Amino acid sequence: MTFSRAIAPELGAAFAKPFVHVLFGARQTGKSTLLRQLVPTPALALDFSDPSQRSAYLGDPGRLVRECRALPSGRPPPAVVIDEAQAVPAIFDAIQHLHDSDKHRWRFILCGSSARKLRQTGANLLPGRALLHRLTSLTLGERPAPGSAVAVAPELAFPLPPAPAAAPRFPAVALEERLATGELPGVATLAAGDRGAVLRSYVHIYLQEELRREALVKDWAAFVRFLELAARESGQLVDYARISRGAGISAPTVKSHYQLLEDLFVGFSLPAFSGSPRKSLLSTPRFVLFDTGLRHAAAGLEPSTTTVAANPGPVFEQWVLAELWKRTVYQPGASLSYLRTKAGAEIDCILTHQGKHHPIEIKWTDHPTVADARHLAVFLAEHKPAAAPLGFVICRCQRPELLAPRIVALPWSAF
Repeated sequence: MTFSRAIAPELGAAFAKPFVHVLFGARQTGKSTLLRQLVPTPALALDFSDPSQRSAYLGDPGRLVRECRALPSGRPPPAVVIDEAQAVPAIFDAIQHLHDSDKHRWRFILCGSSARKLRQTGANLLPGRALLHRLTSLTLGERPAPGSAVAVAPELAFPLPPAPAAAPRFPAVALEERLATGELPGVATLAAGDRGAVLRSYVHIYLQEELRREALVKDWAAFVRFLELAARESGQLVDYARISRGAGISAPTVKSHYQLLEDLFVGFSLPAFSGSPRKSLLSTPRFVLFDTGLRHAAAGLEPSTTTVAANPGPVFEQWVLAELWKRTVYQPGASLSYLRTKAGAEIDCILTHQGKHHPIEIKWTDHPTVADARHLAVFLAEHKPAAAPLGFVICRCQRPELLAPRIVALPWSAF
C-alpha cells in the first residue's frame, strides 16, 4: 500500500509554478518516494547517489544543458528531476542558465539530503529563482495515535496545528513504539522485528557513506565517538567541553560536527529564549536528533521498548520536541526555544507563533498536577496574556485538563 504525505497537495501545487524547486530533508524521510508520486513520468530523471551518474556530471556539468535542450517542448513543460543534487554543486549553475533562458521551457525539481557541501562551496542556490521546500519524518497528522481523538475547547487548543491528515495515513501506533523506533516512514512500514537493524544500518551505512563521499569528516573514528556522545545527550544542553574530552577532539571541531548534523537535517538546535525579563539566563543551546529511533541506534542502544522503559522521560521529551520542530518546519514564522536560569528554573520549550509565546512543559505522567506547571505559571505571570496567552503540559493524560488559569494539560496524542 502506498501512503500519502500531508505536504503532497501543497508541493503538487507549488511544482506547477515557474520556479526551480528544491526539496531538502534527511535520508529516509521519503523524498524520492514523494517525488515519484507527484512526478511519475519525468522527462529526465537523474540520481547523483549513483556513482556513475555523479562522476559523469561532476566531470561535465554542461551535459545537463545539452540534454535539457534536446527534450521536446510542450505543456506542461517536461519535468527534470535530480535526486541528491548537492553531490554535484555545479549543476545549480547549469540549471540557472537554463531557467534564465526560458522560465517556462522546463520544470526543474531537485532534492537533497545535505546542505553542507552547498554551503561550504558557496554553490549557487538560485536566489530569486528557487522555491525551497522541506520534508521531515512523519508527524502525528500522518501517523496517528490509536483510538479516537479527544476534543478540547477552541480557546484552549494548542496554537500550532498538526500537519493535515494525509490520506491514506500510515498505520496508527502506540507511544512506546514511537519512542523506540521513531518516525522515519521507511522504518514505520517495516515489520517490527526489522526496524532495529534498519536503524543501525542508517547510522553506520548512510552516515558513513554521506560523510565519506562528500569528504565532510577527516577523522571518521573521532566522529563516531562524537556521534555516540551527542546521541546520548540529545535534548540536553550542549556541553562542548565534556564531549570534546570524551571524543578526543577539540571544542571547535565539536561545534563543527554539530553543525554538520544540522546540515544533514538529522538534528536541530533549540536556542535559549531571549524575551524574558529574568536575569542570569543560560544561553547555551540544546541539540536534538530529529528521530528517537535514530537516537537509540547512534547511541549504541537497542531501538526497543525495553530501552525506552529504562528511562522514558527524556526520550518522550525528545519525541515531543521533534514533533514540535517538524510543525515549525511546515509553519512559516513559528519557532522554538527553551528557558533555563542559572538557579535551575527551567521551561522545556517555548513555542513562538504569530508573535505570541506559549511555554510548554513535557512530562512523562498520566496524572499531571499544578506542581508540573509551576514554571509555566511564573512565565505567564511575567508576560501579559496578549503576549503569552496559554501554557501547556504535554503528557500522557487521557483527556485535556485545565490545571490553572491559562495552563492546559494535553494528551500527547491531541496536541
